[in-house]
Amino acid sequence: MPAENQLSTKIDENVPTAARMYDYYLGGKDNYAADRSACEELDKVVPSTRRLALNNRRFLQRAVRVIAAEYGIRQFLDHGSGLPTQDNVHQVAQRVDPDSRVVYVDNDPMVLVHGRALLEQDERTAVIHADLRQTDDILAHPDTRRLIDFSQPVAVLFNSVFHCIPDSETDGPPAVVERVRERLAPGSIMLMCQLVSEDPEVRAFVTDFMDKVTQGHWGRVRQEKDVAAWFDGLEILEPGLVEVSTWRPDTEVAPRQLTHEWVEFGGLGLVR
Repeated sequence: MPAENQLSTKIDENVPTAARMYDYYLGGKDNYAADRSACEELDKVVPSTRRLALNNRRFLQRAVRVIAAEYGIRQFLDHGSGLPTQDNVHQVAQRVDPDSRVVYVDNDPMVLVHGRALLEQDERTAVIHADLRQTDDILAHPDTRRLIDFSQPVAVLFNSVFHCIPDSETDGPPAVVERVRERLAPGSIMLMCQLVSEDPEVRAFVTDFMDKVTQGHWGRVRQEKDVAAWFDGLEILEPGLVEVSTWRPDTEVAPRQLTHEWVEFGGLGLVR
């Protein structure tokens, strides 16, 4: 059974979601009072979060452009894609090559509604309602099979999403990464980053806060070493694993993450 049939399609405006909170931080309008209130509470302890979200979005756009223009990849599988905003993955990739194909995956029903409305005129792009841990269902989905050829290089994106899933031997980030990587052809690229902090008090507060407000739809804030472990067996592309505002900035005066109570950390890995 396709993964999207196993998830609720009900939108509960009283329970914040990571996707809608992210939308609010990016200046979007697809969020509710509960999402905005959660962001305001979060900002009291980690006030750099809005800048962090903006910088993460810019990193994603730069990385997709590099993947398409410099590595020639024309198919993208974006896990935890979030709500559509400006310069989405398909728009960035299709500016390099109009034939680029993108499959978005998210478990938030609001993403499904807004995403499909936005993309209904684009046959090279699809939105799947699924939990990113359901690798077999995602890869077997008719839209994935229609748009993605896994005998050719694929860009697989886990952008700012692994902090939303808990540790588990079978469904934690390392297990998900391994399941996806073993299906990828040489030349594929995996983009992975998540929220990290080296301050144990920050990690504990944010993890507990987000777990409560999202009613269990959260994992944990991790450390840089945790993210680095996911890249074992991959060739890490320059400039390495970094705070993402410093990953190949467009200019010397590009916005940087100036406060560091927590940061978005990660990079790109090439499948050999």
